[in-house]
Amino acid sequence: MNHPMSRQRVSSGAPWEATVGYSRAIRVGDRVFVAGTTGIGADGQVIADDAYAQAQQAFTIIGEALAEVGASMSDVVRTRIYVVDITRDGDAVGRAHGEIFQTIRPAATMIEVKAFIDPVMRVEIELDAIVE
Repeated sequence: MNHPMSRQRVSSGAPWEATVGYSRAIRVGDRVFVAGTTGIGADGQVIADDAYAQAQQAFTIIGEALAEVGASMSDVVRTRIYVVDITRDGDAVGRAHGEIFQTIRPAATMIEVKAFIDPVMRVEIELDAIVE
C-alpha cells in the first residue's frame, strides 16, 4: 500500500495566501518548491524601486523559507526569474542571482513579463530544490 508523502508548508503570513490558495514554499519528500517571491519588506511594501535590491530581498525571503523546511540555497536545482524590463534590469538581477548561485549553478531562466500585481515590483523569483 502506498502512503502519501506529507507536505510541509511555509507561510509568508500574507493575508491573500488563504484567498488565493498558496504557500510561500512546500516540501514533499526531498523536493522543495518556492512560490514567486518579490522584494517585499517586513512592512508589506516593496523595499525600493531598484531591481537589484528587490532581487536581493527576494533571495533573503527565499533563503528563510528554504531553511524552514530543512533546505538551503545549495540545494537549489532550478530558478525562474521574471522581470518587467529585461533590458533595464536583466544585468542587475542576474548579478544578484550570481552572487548566490555562482558555484551552485542551477538551471535558470529569466523571462520578461508585462507587469506584476504592484507596479513598483520589478522582479519576481521562484525556485525548486532537491534536498540531498
